Amino acid sequence: MAGDLTLRVWRGDASGGALVEYLVPVQKGEVVLDAVLRLQATQAGDLAVRWNCKAGKCGSCSAEINGHPKLMCMARLSALPHGRVTVTPMRAFPIIRDLVCDVSWNEERARRIASFTPPPDLTPGEYRMFQEDVGRSQEFRKCIECWLCQDVCHVIRDHEENKPIYAGPRFFIRHAELAMHPLDTGDRLRELREEDGLGLCNVTKCCTEVCPAGIKITDNAIIAMKERIADQCYDPLVRLVRLVRLVRAWRHRGGA
Repeated sequence: MAGDLTLRVWRGDASGGALVEYLVPVQKGEVVLDAVLRLQATQAGDLAVRWNCKAGKCGSCSAEINGHPKLMCMARLSALPHGRVTVTPMRAFPIIRDLVCDVSWNEERARRIASFTPPPDLTPGEYRMFQEDVGRSQEFRKCIECWLCQDVCHVIRDHEENKPIYAGPRFFIRHAELAMHPLDTGDRLRELREEDGLGLCNVTKCCTEVCPAGIKITDNAIIAMKERIADQCYDPLVRLVRLVRLVRAWRHRGGA
């Protein structure tokens, strides 16, 4: 694809804005970010856009391209339908200006998850793990925190009021990463269920579809954690064991 591209870019700030149409020259093999940066350099010097590595590794250039959450640096123009290309900011987060959103809500959510908790009798130099055990959670560490999964998740995207009670896909894989770590001793299932709202996820797999790192968020993290919560909170056998332990403890303390 080479020639002139009709590029529609959302311009504005928190008070409002609109799509503005530009004609931008592009070259064969270029991505959407190339066109946006050329627009910024030649026609719209005040265009606000966030980017860094231009290699799909930093997660900075997240936007919505023709209505689909993508990294601008990974969206090839040749792979998009011919005609106009529309670039808008992520819909799930407050707009600062133009294509730049305020994603600080995600950072606040990250601080609420209890950190890695190793066994108390081990020092850092004594950690020993089998690769097959490490591999279960290694996939989740590929996350580049582009927030596309958060943006596409309709529980957040369509319901702003859910943000206080719903952490979103990115942090569900953080829970899974810690829960599957062979040396982590923390128990965060109550937190995941009651504070981070895993139950609100209805497994549409839209987060998996937009993940640029190829993480199988739904199958390997969300469903796995839902199963663990079900085992702990709803499994009759688990409840019976807890009841037996409670009765024994009560009798041990002199209960009648």
